[in-house]
Amino acid sequence: MSEAKRKSACITQEAANWHALQRQEDWSRTQQARFMDWLVASPEHLREYLAISRIAGELGETMRGMAIDLDALIGGDLTRSAPDNVVALPFARSLARSKEPPRHRTRLLRIAAAAAILLSLSVGMYLSWPQSGHYVAEHGAPRTFELPDGTVVHLNAESALSMRFTLLGRRIELARGQASFIVAHDRRPLAVHAAGLQIRDIGTTFDVSLQREQARISVSEGRVRIVSDSGEGRRVADVRAGQSAQVDYLDHSISVSHDDVETMTAWWQGRIVFRDEPLRDVADRFNRMNAVRLYVQDAAAGALRLTGNLSAHDLDSLRAFLEAQPTLETFVTEHAIQVRTRTVQPASTRRQ
Repeated sequence: MSEAKRKSACITQEAANWHALQRQEDWSRTQQARFMDWLVASPEHLREYLAISRIAGELGETMRGMAIDLDALIGGDLTRSAPDNVVALPFARSLARSKEPPRHRTRLLRIAAAAAILLSLSVGMYLSWPQSGHYVAEHGAPRTFELPDGTVVHLNAESALSMRFTLLGRRIELARGQASFIVAHDRRPLAVHAAGLQIRDIGTTFDVSLQREQARISVSEGRVRIVSDSGEGRRVADVRAGQSAQVDYLDHSISVSHDDVETMTAWWQGRIVFRDEPLRDVADRFNRMNAVRLYVQDAAAGALRLTGNLSAHDLDSLRAFLEAQPTLETFVTEHAIQVRTRTVQPASTRRQ
């Protein structure tokens, strides 16, 4: 189980415990204060508590539909009113032991119901309040962080994104660079907006990379739907796990290819994996991570398509890899590696 899922399960258990504790008689002021502190500590706490309350309410409706006398369960003779196959709930036993007069007990229940309604309204207003944030990863410094809903983001170096979450949806805008999203389960839909495209999550882990001439969307788990971010929202493609889509910026033409999942996430571990990619895009990926930059001197060299798997910080291996290409030559200065198409010497010169 992932860390995000373990955290979500822990919050759900805490919400259930607080809900059960509220149904008991010995609900002290200290416990009430601790409960309110827990409730407002995170939107996820509020969301899970409402879910538990809703499930409890639906359970009550089901019991009434089965003709179980709830008043008898709450009010007194449990053994006489409940069928043999019905187990009295702990909170029912607690209320049955109450020595308060029936009228007073009814009044307390009404007060508790009113308090629950007020709490639900307060929680709804809190959840509907927009949450926003802006995240930047500087040159050479990729970062990993968690959004308010529990979604984990891997943001590559020289990248930036913004998020805005409301009661009805989760919107992320990738302004530049590259980001991977391990999307947390949530009732609200999530969409990533980038380069005139909208990538709609359908329960997934996916990566969005803004390159020179196209956007690349890779899916390692689940699937996404890519649509145009214009008014008509035209569908561009559905991409599933193990697939990558390259979408042209100008006309949104698309090509979908199969890709290895480990390749998609290799950059999380500081590796640059490129398969049949132009050297100019490979250079951009290395330059994000290093002070010594790789400069491609001519268009022919920049268009050369290469395949490799290198450490993002191992410039010696990068240089050796480039020098092994028969059509390239490299020159090293203090702060740069320059690469260009190899000059072909005249035959008379080669014989000397």
